[in-house]
Amino acid sequence: MGAIAKRIILFIAVNALVLVTISLILNFFNVKPYLTPYGLDYNSLMIFCLIWGMAGAFISLGLSRIMAKWMMGVQVIDPARATGQERALVDMVYKLAKNAGLSGMPEVGIYSSPEVNAFATGPTQKRSLVAVSSGLLNRMNSAEVEAVLAHEVSHVANGDMVTMTLLQGVVNAFVMFFARVLAYAVMRMGRSKDDESVGSPFMYSILVFLFEIVFMILGTIVIATYSRFREYRADAGGARLVGRDKMIAALEALGRTVQIQDPKAEQPAFQSMKISSGKPLMRLFSSHPPLEDRIARLQNG
Repeated sequence: MGAIAKRIILFIAVNALVLVTISLILNFFNVKPYLTPYGLDYNSLMIFCLIWGMAGAFISLGLSRIMAKWMMGVQVIDPARATGQERALVDMVYKLAKNAGLSGMPEVGIYSSPEVNAFATGPTQKRSLVAVSSGLLNRMNSAEVEAVLAHEVSHVANGDMVTMTLLQGVVNAFVMFFARVLAYAVMRMGRSKDDESVGSPFMYSILVFLFEIVFMILGTIVIATYSRFREYRADAGGARLVGRDKMIAALEALGRTVQIQDPKAEQPAFQSMKISSGKPLMRLFSSHPPLEDRIARLQNG
């Protein structure tokens, strides 16, 4: 099956699962329509937005390993049969995971890509995945590879995937809530106090859509800010596991290869989980700090 077909099937399956799950949750909690002939029901709206915002984020987290394997083409290494380079890779991850105090050993995988990168994902420490690109294995020495793996294992140890999911869910809920409240307020302008209707449902939906775009942009800044913070923290964790000099050397090696980009591997869902991002985005919206800043922080202790 082609990569595009896999992505389409996965996209449809995930969205269907999200819709069915959220519908069941809304029915279970007996959440009534928040937009009534008498105006907004703020309690129903808050519950509605919280369920939609959090449920979608956590379903995506629960499926993150499956999505990584499908979308990135990750080939998981069987520890019982691994030999050579694969055996060394698994041993490195297991040693680092043990030293980091993980409650379980992550799955270890390789995905085919010329980019020099790696990522970690998964809903829990026991159900995590650490994957590296073939480009990283071909262009880095053993010490640099170990430092990159230490960075990713630190992400798992710090619970960054869960924290990012919680933050994303809260941001989603706030975006949905305030977009609908403001859209209702705009539609009520010029109407009498006795008329509580929203007016044209079509115009209301358009306003909600526009406000959601504005608030999501603001929310993205919040998420990106935390994402940059956790990169610094994972660098520090990697330095504790393998030594500061090794971590600095690995980041410097990434800096020399950051121009190597693989469009097939630029999946938004995993960009924030990779050790490096070469995208020239505005600083406020970048999920990763500049490599030179990360190196300077390590050098300054």
